[in-house]
Amino acid sequence: MYKALLKAEFLKIKRKWIWGLVFLGPFGVIALEALNFGLRYDYLTDVYKDDLWKGLIGEANMLSVFALMLGATLVASLISSLEHQSTSWKHLLSLPLSKTKIFMGKFSLAFILLTTSCVLLTMGIVILGISLGFGTDIPIALLLKTCFYPFLASLPVVALQLWLSVVLNNQALPLAIGIVGSIFGGALPRWTIWSWPSLSNQWDKPIINVCLGIVVGLILLWISTIHFTKKDVNN
Repeated sequence: MYKALLKAEFLKIKRKWIWGLVFLGPFGVIALEALNFGLRYDYLTDVYKDDLWKGLIGEANMLSVFALMLGATLVASLISSLEHQSTSWKHLLSLPLSKTKIFMGKFSLAFILLTTSCVLLTMGIVILGISLGFGTDIPIALLLKTCFYPFLASLPVVALQLWLSVVLNNQALPLAIGIVGSIFGGALPRWTIWSWPSLSNQWDKPIINVCLGIVVGLILLWISTIHFTKKDVNN
């Protein structure tokens, strides 16, 4: 039943520009880094001459965190808008499916789409680095941490954005919160969930942010699911 529900969610986004957004985020990061290295190749390769791959990955990380946060906001809003715009929540909830499964289906869809973006970003960095002549001695562990650690640390943001986007018909507030969090996340206090994807903490251990993201993300998902199951649907 859950597999069928998830399949139905994917059918809803067929031929929707959500897929374009999934590809646009990683493509934008790679395109900007290609331009960055193309214009300042001699300078950047001199700065990172001790480890060119590490330099490229670090440069890409600065943009990818912002793209991830903004992408999570837009994906959550677009997924929810499929029901809001067609006023089909009542029809969906009239089906022999629990509200818990319906909400989890939305979250699973968002999770899969954002994971796809992270995979594309990983592949894009590899292709760019090889194209720039950095060789094939790729630091795989560092690359995977750079592409996936921020995503895992951002799970509370994903859960919160989906929660707000689902329960509110007007997407202005969820979008405003997500956009502000994306722009100023790195400048916010380290205890706020929007700062966690930067992987910065007083112990200088990124894994702490990742663990916090997973745990708090699951807690927020649990709370939001309970709220959704008890909420009256008006459209």
